Amino acid sequence: MKPELQAKITEAVWIGESLFSRGKTTGSSANLSFRHEDHIYITGSGTCFGKLTQESFSVIDMSCRHVDGIVPSKELPLHFMLYKRSEEVQAVIHTHSFYSTLWSCLEHECEEDCIPLYTPYLKMKLGTVGLVPYAKPGSEELFAAFAAFMDKSDGYLLKNHGPIVADKDLMSAFYCLEELEESAHIAWELRNEKNISG
Repeated sequence: MKPELQAKITEAVWIGESLFSRGKTTGSSANLSFRHEDHIYITGSGTCFGKLTQESFSVIDMSCRHVDGIVPSKELPLHFMLYKRSEEVQAVIHTHSFYSTLWSCLEHECEEDCIPLYTPYLKMKLGTVGLVPYAKPGSEELFAAFAAFMDKSDGYLLKNHGPIVADKDLMSAFYCLEELEESAHIAWELRNEKNISG
């Protein structure tokens, strides 16, 4: 295996372990991917972020065909749409992190930018976060809803489901995901405080 590919896999495994060990994802409820040369490497169906290895990745070509490795995550089409949207996208992470998922269950006045600007860091790292209408995970309806919404925001909350972010490399996507989760946590706590005091 080429050193550059090995480095990306090592980084992906570290990100998975970090998210899992801190309770940002559980069981097999998350997936991540990265682009290397003319292929996308995505965690396989049923893999756990706490136990990722080199063998946990499926290899997909740029026509979205499975060419090597284990069966890919059923949410591969979400990742693939983001890669096709821009060549600048080199990594995608999707989790069911707690506060982002909580926030995705609420109704929001502005669905293209649904997290309040309490601190500047979400906008600095990611930009706007849109709320994609609900459809069953892994379904054609979800993929269609995501495709229709994709150009409206910079990052996304899948309604009643969780966040998905993309960026120029794995660590940048990881930082965006972390900031999204922290911003959702702040928004949730301030919402509760307002409800109690009101």
